[in-house]
This record gives sequence, C-alpha cells and structure tokens, in this order.
Amino acid sequence: MSARLAPGLIAVLTFGLAFLYLPIFVLIAYSFNASALVTVWGGFSAAWYGKLLHNPQVLDAALLSLEVGMAAATSAVVLGTLAAVALVRIRRFRFRLLLTGMVHAPLVVPEIITGITLLLLFVSMAQMFGWPKHRDFLSLVLAHISFCMAYVTITVVPRLASADRALEEAAMDLGAGPLRAFMEITLPIIAPALISGWLLSFTLSLDDLVISSFVAGPGSSTLPMVIYSKVKLGVSPDMNALASLIIVLVGGGVVCAGWLMIRAELQRMRDRQLSEQG
Repeated sequence: MSARLAPGLIAVLTFGLAFLYLPIFVLIAYSFNASALVTVWGGFSAAWYGKLLHNPQVLDAALLSLEVGMAAATSAVVLGTLAAVALVRIRRFRFRLLLTGMVHAPLVVPEIITGITLLLLFVSMAQMFGWPKHRDFLSLVLAHISFCMAYVTITVVPRLASADRALEEAAMDLGAGPLRAFMEITLPIIAPALISGWLLSFTLSLDDLVISSFVAGPGSSTLPMVIYSKVKLGVSPDMNALASLIIVLVGGGVVCAGWLMIRAELQRMRDRQLSEQG
C-alpha cells in the first residue's frame, strides 16, 4: 500500500516545492535581464545590480532596516527570554494571566490594528510628555520590539520547559548563584531557541510594512516601504536585483544559523555522553 502511495507523495512534494521556490528562481533569473522591461528577456546583464548600488534611497532604506532589525531582534530576545522565564519558572503570580495575554496578543491582532494603536500611543506621549518629538529610528525599534518579543517568548518557552532544572540546582549546590547558574548552565541549553527567536524576529522586522508605515516619520522609510512605493508604479529590474540580494543574504544567514545550531546540539549530546560515561 505504501509503495503505491510513494509516487503520489513524491509528486505532491515536488509540486509544493516548485510552487514555493520556482517564482524565486524566476525572479533571480530576471534580475540579470538586460532589458528595462521585466517581462521581456533582453539578454544577460548585471547592470541592474550596479545601478542598485548607486541608488542612495535604496541604500539608506536598507541600512535603516538592518539597524532596526538588529536592534529590535536583540532587544526582543532579552525581553522575550525574561517573559519565558517568568511563565515557566514562576508558576503562580498575580499578573500571570495578563502577561500570557500580552505575549499572545501580537500573534492574533491584525497588524493594521497594532500599527494604529502604536501611532496613537506615540502621538499621545508626544502631547503629554513631549517625547517622541519626531517618529524616527527609536519609534520604529520600539514598535518592532512590541511584536517580535511575542515570537521569541513562544519559541523559548518550550525549550526552557524541557531543560533539566536539576543541572542548575546542582550548580547552585556547588556554590554558584542563581544568576550565574542560569547564565552558565541553562542559557547554553536554550541557546538554539534564542538563535531561532533572534532570526525570526530579525526576519519579521526586516519584512514589516504595515506597522512601519504607521510609526515611521519623514526621512525614516524602511526598505519594504521604499519597495512598496516603487512597485506601485510597476516592477522594475532593479527591484528584482534588490529582492535577489535579500534572498541570498537571508538564505545564507539561515544556512549558517542552522549549521551552528546543529553543531551546538551535537556538542551537547557529546558532553552528555561523556558525563554519563564518567
């Protein structure tokens, strides 16, 4: 029975992979199109990459998106890890239900609602406290942290819950304080989840358009905002080149992160085997 189903499963898998990745390969191929018309092949050329590298608007937006993404992802990992520790290690406290709701709210609330809410928040704070006077880099980072932290928390919670608490308690019995035991014992164990959470947060921040459109002020347009403003007039070959560069960079980062996570997991398994043998 399984032998009869195997060709069908292979066909479904092939169709699914082609549906997901074939448009990406077509986009990368057309980024080397010499013609100014996206749908007409005019020969092989890398001129659009050179034109893209001399476009200050795109370069400034890309740099801003990278800075916002790294700042938001790093801050979200710290705050999300603290929230995960509170949810896993502290079983009962007064505001547990409120914290749980705040963690899961950004996952289900539409982005346009989040964007409007943050915009009203920044406007109200500017009127009441005089800060922020202008919506710029800091407002973008705070807005991105608000939804990235939720993804970090739900990524870290299962890993932290499955970690062996006895190892941390043994370290404290040997004289380590609670903070040192957590940093040296538990943190390396949940490191793969932290890396996954950081990469997920960075990707979500880099990709965000709706929320950024509400909280960004003049002169602080992110890369998705610039791309959206350009493609409304029609897709140009330089946008294909930009998308290809983003795909290559993000894909390379995912491969490197996956390799590091596999390496860390193998090292952890070796250490466990050595400790059991000892």
